[in-house]
Amino acid sequence: MKGGIMGLGLTLIVVVLLLSQSVFFVGERERAIVLQLGEAVETKARLPGLNFKLPLIQNAVFFDHRILVFEIAKTESLTSDLKAFEIDNYVCWRITDPLTFYRSLRTDHVAEERLRNIVYSQLRAAIGGKELNEVVFTKRTDIMEEVLKKSAAQAADYGVSIVDVRIKRTDLPNRQAIFDRMNAERTRMANKYRYEGESEDRRIRSEAEMQQDIIISQANMDSIVIRGKADARAMEIFAEAVAADQEFYEFLKSLDVYRKAFRDKTRIIMSDDNPLLKFMR
Repeated sequence: MKGGIMGLGLTLIVVVLLLSQSVFFVGERERAIVLQLGEAVETKARLPGLNFKLPLIQNAVFFDHRILVFEIAKTESLTSDLKAFEIDNYVCWRITDPLTFYRSLRTDHVAEERLRNIVYSQLRAAIGGKELNEVVFTKRTDIMEEVLKKSAAQAADYGVSIVDVRIKRTDLPNRQAIFDRMNAERTRMANKYRYEGESEDRRIRSEAEMQQDIIISQANMDSIVIRGKADARAMEIFAEAVAADQEFYEFLKSLDVYRKAFRDKTRIIMSDDNPLLKFMR
């Protein structure tokens, strides 16, 4: 009698153990997959509720189905206009395919590290193509939508859905270093503009001086030509006047000689037949 009771008790214990190993409950916030000797035996995850598996050789792995959040530590980024600033952001994500997630990432910690690298690389690429004013003000929403879209496409290969990506805060790094860098950049630009201005000034002055020399040379040449023509015309007119009345010309020339010779009560002694006195007789 006692042996029968003990046997029945052992049988009940074994049944209870087998049932406890065969039945598992999936909560509303969870999804589960069944593994056999470490490998998944099903193509779909188990949904919330009471579920069954083979005892001893199979086990269930649970995954959080809620939206999870992790933060990316503050990092320095560089914009297209070479402005450096620090950003820290957060990522909202969810496991959508537990089987793929288990095969590729297995744990939440590994998933966060992988997603952190994906989001960080996409964020730096998006910011690197924009100016600082666009990142901080005008195109911040567009940048985050672009990062979310590209990051989600990469994360889908791991059975993960990225729900949202947001920048928490943007801040300048070492302000003194930024000031020094900006000052150096402005000084470089000022020197560049000053050098270009001086070069342009020298070029304009050289061209002006060359044009001045050309104009003066042309004017001198024109002046010589005009003067030559005028002298030639004057000599031609003079010759025509002399040829028209030779005696009158001699009379005028004599008057010039008289005017120069008999000035200031000058006394000159000459004979009566002197040609100089021709018109005074």
